Amino acid sequence: MEAVGKTTSLCPECMRRIDAKLVNDDGKVIIEKECPEHGTFRDIYWSDIELYEKAKRYHRDGNGVDSPNTSRDKGCPFDCGLCEEHMSPTLLANIDVTNRCNMCCPICFANAGKAGYVLEPTREEIRQILVKLSKQKPTRCTSVQFSGGEPTIRDDFPDIVEDARSLGFTHVQVATNGKRFANDIEYARRVRNTGLNTIYFQFDGVTENPYIAARGYNALPDKLRAMDNMKEANINSIVLVPTLVKGLNDDQVGDIIRFAFEHKDIVSAVNFQPVSFSGRIDQDKLQEMRITLPDLAKLLEEQTDGQITRDDLYPITYVNAITEFVEAWKKTPQMKATCHEHCGFGTYLFQNERKEILPITRFVDIEGLFGMLEDMTDDLRNGGRTAKAVALLKLARKFPKMVDSSKAPPQLKLRRLLINVLSNGTASSVVPFHRKALFLGAMHFMDPYNFDIERVKRCSIHYALPNGKIIPFCSYNIIHRSAYEKEAGVPLDEWKAPNPDKD
Repeated sequence: MEAVGKTTSLCPECMRRIDAKLVNDDGKVIIEKECPEHGTFRDIYWSDIELYEKAKRYHRDGNGVDSPNTSRDKGCPFDCGLCEEHMSPTLLANIDVTNRCNMCCPICFANAGKAGYVLEPTREEIRQILVKLSKQKPTRCTSVQFSGGEPTIRDDFPDIVEDARSLGFTHVQVATNGKRFANDIEYARRVRNTGLNTIYFQFDGVTENPYIAARGYNALPDKLRAMDNMKEANINSIVLVPTLVKGLNDDQVGDIIRFAFEHKDIVSAVNFQPVSFSGRIDQDKLQEMRITLPDLAKLLEEQTDGQITRDDLYPITYVNAITEFVEAWKKTPQMKATCHEHCGFGTYLFQNERKEILPITRFVDIEGLFGMLEDMTDDLRNGGRTAKAVALLKLARKFPKMVDSSKAPPQLKLRRLLINVLSNGTASSVVPFHRKALFLGAMHFMDPYNFDIERVKRCSIHYALPNGKIIPFCSYNIIHRSAYEKEAGVPLDEWKAPNPDKD
């Protein structure tokens, strides 16, 4: 077995920091580690060495934040706050507005019933979290996701959305199971009117079986009714979020994408999340159940008859070629996607006139285009007053050679769009593109078995807490969540006494 990397991980039994190595074992990347007390552990990190190496080419380190909230003491991931070791600013902030829920899903990690505590910050506490995020430097956080629990349980949730918009957050979304939207269209209208951009919508498949197993009942009719009500309420940016579990819904990957295209008027993206494991699990069982991002890439290829292949997928860090160009053009710092290259991947999908799936890589030379942008970025940084004019001329001359117009959807005016995005660099610049495209993404959150401290240090999706701490997503759910809920929450029985009518 060939070593391909080393990192620091956790013992799944005692959660102490232990050294780990990544090895190539017959084409699969395995993470191996040994705890002096609990022995050795092995897990699949990435199931395809070629995709692993491809992703490594797009490694990017960020510069962190100017004013860390905590100092280094016990070492990452135990000093989260953010600490001075952290390399990425907050690209997307998660704020749990409650850990109560109107469902009780067997695979959920955030539920008051399981935790035994209710954690529900006040509207003012949430507003103070938003204020803190808005002051993050050198680049402020502009995107927030309200999560839980089930955020829509709160009757004041629309007011919380309004607070976020008033504080300058340009993208506001909610992670929801959709039950309240299914049963209350006026609530959907109210939330939309206060400025909600996107519904991050729990959606596990197009048949009843995944819901019965993962959610405890056939939730599909609720999902479809919720989508009807969202459409009626003029909500037209829904991200379908399937939690992918082997043997449960991994046979529906292609069907979910086709479903998304059938509802393209309101569905903007599909973001697959291979399941992470909480608690202890036998290592043989772990190997049997684990789905990695390359496994998903293979499922995509098989279930779309090769219309999507692994060659169409790139790590999220790949888009930094555009961001760095905009930064050089505008001479101001821009928010960069500097998460770890093995955290997730994505691509943009279209359909041709025959309703076949058409990834953007089939009609745009992505690597050539981004390579050109990197060269132009250097020119802008090093050039004088004429650098912008030269860059635009170069783009006008070379861009047509990078697009196969015979395959490109005719409604896409890519050259005009790209020039607008590069020169303006605003979120509104890419709206016309997003409306025509379906974004396909995947994010594999970690658990104690595949934990990699290098991923945590570069995490750009953070939980922001009322106590002022900002904590990377995976380290919060693996290490900090239970302790914080006990510290800040109210015991469930005690909370229910004055709130007998609430779930």
